Order: sequence, then structure tokens, then C-alpha cells
Amino acid sequence: MSLYDRLFPPKVYELENGKQIEKKRSRAPIYALVIIFLTVLSVDITGFDLSVLVSRINQFFVILGEMFPPKWDYMPQIWQPLFDTIKMSLLGSFIGSVAVVPFAMLASTNIIHNRVVVAAVRLLLSIVRTLPTLVSALIATYVFGLGTLAGTTAIAIFTFAYIGKILYEEIETVDMGAFEAMEAMGATKTRAFISSIVPQVLPSYLSNCLFCFEGNVRYASILGYVGAGGLGLILNEKIGWREYSSVGMILIALFVTVFIIETISRAARKRLV
Repeated sequence: MSLYDRLFPPKVYELENGKQIEKKRSRAPIYALVIIFLTVLSVDITGFDLSVLVSRINQFFVILGEMFPPKWDYMPQIWQPLFDTIKMSLLGSFIGSVAVVPFAMLASTNIIHNRVVVAAVRLLLSIVRTLPTLVSALIATYVFGLGTLAGTTAIAIFTFAYIGKILYEEIETVDMGAFEAMEAMGATKTRAFISSIVPQVLPSYLSNCLFCFEGNVRYASILGYVGAGGLGLILNEKIGWREYSSVGMILIALFVTVFIIETISRAARKRLV
């Protein structure tokens, strides 16, 4: 008997007819040991020091205290970057959500039966999805220059990958009866998709787009760190100059904006479900 069998012996249940049933051993102890090992390895690689964290955590509250009360008269300078952030998020979310629809169709195994096409499109979505938004924005600034166009492009790329994965998974769960009937009547695959599949996935698709837009407002607020416009520009500037009261005002404006957008989006998504 192995050491593992001795430490975690299998459970044996005896039935009324005299037969015995052996229950498989749980693999939870193995998973726990792997997680503990990876945690210890991560601490060693990253140089994490709990004593430094404990001794310096008070500085967080010092900076937080300097943010309040916020500098209220700085609000007029926040409006334009705030509107830029919202515009980038809205336009980028719209472009990415619309552009990904044909790709989601090509990535669905119940629509496209060519495994090579499906695998290629899914690989493309996976590659795009692994690209951080800040990296996309940085690349876009080299292509389009500094400004909101680069930020909009980065948001569109992120939305493209995020909505694409969710959408093709939803398409694969729909009822294919109407689609197959239309194909049998001579309709093209695209026509059958628009008429029979789109109505089934449209409510959840719109709901996911709204949810993605909520998150994009937050993401867009830091794209200014790489010159992609929005609140990140002035946020980076004020943090660099240690003007924490102005930083506090920026964060309050962002919090209120995100709260309003989330409230409206949540109400809209409830009507779509």
C-alpha cells in the first residue's frame, strides 16, 4: 500500500445485500499541496515580504487622508477628460461588439462545421483576449498618435475579444431547429443565422454589451497613463505632482459617473432578460 493510500484510505460502504462499494479517494489533498507549493514558490520569486507590508500599510491611509477633503474648485478641469473617457468607452464598446458578430458565428461549432476555421477564429479571439488593454493602447498611440483615438481602439479590441468568447458560447447553446429548417429550404448560412439565431441570442448579447461598457469606463480612465486620452492623463499628472486633493476630486467624479452608468445599465439589463 502506498503512502497516499495509508494517509487517505478509500471509504468502503457495505450495502444491505452484503456487497461492498469502494468510494474513490478525494484528490483535494493533492490539489491543496500543489496550491501551497505554488504559493510558496510565488512568494520566493516575487520577494513578497509581509513585514514590509505591515510596516508600510499606514502610508496608504496617509495618502488617502490627503485626498480628502477633495479640491472642489478643480472640477471644471475634470469635465472634458471625463467626457472623453465616456466617449472612448461608448464608441469602443459599440465598435468591438458589432465587429465581433461574424467572428463569433465562425467560431461556433454548430454553425460552422469546418474544424480548421473554428479553431483559427477561436485562436484569434484567444490571442486578442490575452493582450492587456494598456498594451493595446500603447501600440495604438504609436499607430494613431496620442489622444482619444488610441484609447477608443484599445477599448474596441478588448470588447471584441471579451464579447466574442461569450457570444460564440451562447450561440452554441441555441435551438438549431429553425436554422436547419431554413438551410433545408435553400437559405444561405448567413441568412439563416440572422433570422433564426440572432433573435435567440440578442437579449443576452445586448446585456453582455452593456455590462462590458460598464467595465470599459473604468478601464478607459487609466489609459491616459500611456497617452491614450481621458481621465488617466490628469490622474497621472496629479499623482506625479503629489496633488492628492485633486486626485481625490478626480476619483469622486469617476465614482459618481460609474455609479450612474451602472445603475442605468442594470435597469436596462433587467428589461432585456
